[in-house]
Amino acid sequence: MISQNTIQQILSRIDVVEIVGSYVKLKKRGANYLGLCPFHNEKSPSFTVSPSKEIYKCFGCGKSGNSISFLMDLEKYSYVEALRWLANKYNVEIEETELSPEQKIQQQSADSLYIINSFAQKFFSDYLFNTEEGKNIGLSYLEHRGFTEATIKKFQIGYNPEARDVFATAATHAQYNQELLLKTGLVTVRDERLVDNYRGRVIFPIHNQSGKVLGFGARVLKTTDKAPKYINTPENEIYVKSKILYGSYFARQAIDKADECLLVEGYTDVVSLHQAGIENVVASGGTSLTPDQLRLVKKYTDNLTIIYDGDSAGIKAALRGMDLAFEAGLNVKLVLIPDNEDPDSYVNKVGADEFREFIAANKKDFILFQLSVSLKDAGTDSAKKAALVNQVAETISKINKAEDFTKQQDYIQQCSEILKIEESGLHTLVNKFIREKITKEEGRINREQAADDLAASTAPVDDEALLLFNKDELNERAMVRALLEFGIKQWDETITVAEHVFAEIRDWNLEEMIDNKKLISLINNYRALYDEGAVPTPKTFLYNDDLEVSALVVSLMDDQYELSPNWKEVFEGKINTREDLYKEEVFSTVNYLKLRKIKRMMDENQRDLEKFHTPEEQLTLLQVHQHLKKTEIELTKQLGTVIFR
Repeated sequence: MISQNTIQQILSRIDVVEIVGSYVKLKKRGANYLGLCPFHNEKSPSFTVSPSKEIYKCFGCGKSGNSISFLMDLEKYSYVEALRWLANKYNVEIEETELSPEQKIQQQSADSLYIINSFAQKFFSDYLFNTEEGKNIGLSYLEHRGFTEATIKKFQIGYNPEARDVFATAATHAQYNQELLLKTGLVTVRDERLVDNYRGRVIFPIHNQSGKVLGFGARVLKTTDKAPKYINTPENEIYVKSKILYGSYFARQAIDKADECLLVEGYTDVVSLHQAGIENVVASGGTSLTPDQLRLVKKYTDNLTIIYDGDSAGIKAALRGMDLAFEAGLNVKLVLIPDNEDPDSYVNKVGADEFREFIAANKKDFILFQLSVSLKDAGTDSAKKAALVNQVAETISKINKAEDFTKQQDYIQQCSEILKIEESGLHTLVNKFIREKITKEEGRINREQAADDLAASTAPVDDEALLLFNKDELNERAMVRALLEFGIKQWDETITVAEHVFAEIRDWNLEEMIDNKKLISLINNYRALYDEGAVPTPKTFLYNDDLEVSALVVSLMDDQYELSPNWKEVFEGKINTREDLYKEEVFSTVNYLKLRKIKRMMDENQRDLEKFHTPEEQLTLLQVHQHLKKTEIELTKQLGTVIFR
């Protein structure tokens, strides 16, 4: 793990305008910067960056966050990957926390493999462009396939020569460790010496999410029955085939923008489509999709369109592993390329525009397609048909998230019509598979309640009603925001704002005073840090490695109303800002929460008064009511003397 010292060094150097500005053209507007949102298509800029708060906010699509979350959203980095990117940008040396001896060895081995792969990629690319053999054989083949020099360089494609040990010799001279070289699969041992493993092949580097080379796919150029068409890197500390989608590094932003991932089989399919301007495409390498690969797709989009050859092998390849895709909550469509073509040859044949039109017009619903293919195979065999009904029911049962309830019901209706069976029977069978799954997971799901929740969540809500509903929540958030922003300022000559707030709420149960449990947790974290002698600020929590905490603070700091710089040109004298009125803001937000608590206590006391009590009990309840009413009047008067935000 990256040490806290390193993280603090990174955070101290972050400039949100610089980070966001490297992706978005920003124009200064008052205290903030404005640009076109990178997360959705817009013609009028609604994307705002606040250097003082160190956050961004799009008032079009609602996206907001800090520098780290910006990189995570746009580049699809993990939190640690974003930190490493920032460390590299700001020349911060990364310090790792104490690792076990085994972890250190594994980390060192992984780092070394990345270094060797980087050396190999440069070697192969150089050989492709700068040697006679590379140009005559490797480059000639790639150009014949229609790849331009720009595309070849973008994907860092290279060539390994025919000779026995050209790369092995270069790597040995560069003093790379033999054991690690063997782990990469780039070399092997024959007759007690290192020799090249990818001789006479075009080399496709495979990148991770941050652009580092994980491994290689090597395509043979000579026609031979003995050698496999492709050789891939063997699994090691950094190359795990089930977790990789070829081209994802180049496709991640395009997938995010299109809100759709196109999945093909081969490296050249990806490269050709990218060259044609269709960049939201990745390849599975011809294997069944794995849960890790599907999670990778899910990071970018919920919409997966599989594009495979239209032959029987292509159909079977497309059908593998799809239950996992539905379980992951992906919307899966299938497109089969006609006339024995593959995506690579078809896009070169018809061009990018016609290819896009073909994809849009020929998307098939995956479950219904799978059913029609299987039903055709079953023919009149009743046993096969019965097995098919079970298979379809099990597939539909994977779509069991509340938000997909309607989709599941539609599938049951359509599949029962195609299979010519009773809808209620298929529904019962689907529920049976769901119950079995729940039993295995030692839990039960109330499906009727899930359906009710779905209906409630999709019902339209009036804006004014929503504002009234959220009024208490807004005031809770305002109080916590005031604590974060002004906590270290002086309340009076003896105490700070934070000490005043803690004193005011000391005798009140926070759990009863504030409904939002996340806000309570944030207050407690602030108090713990303050008691330890720290000086908490919004930035303390803004870059928290707990992304829920970070997102909560971003939402608290997100205020679309700012004082216009033109006001001072219209009015003479000083215009009061929140900085000037922080005591009034703290006073009003704390007292509002007290007043709300008093009102709740009065309501509860009133309900008690309506019940049967002894005269003594009745008198006590009346005295409590009078005391609460007096407190309410005092708080209301106090609130009337301040600017209530």
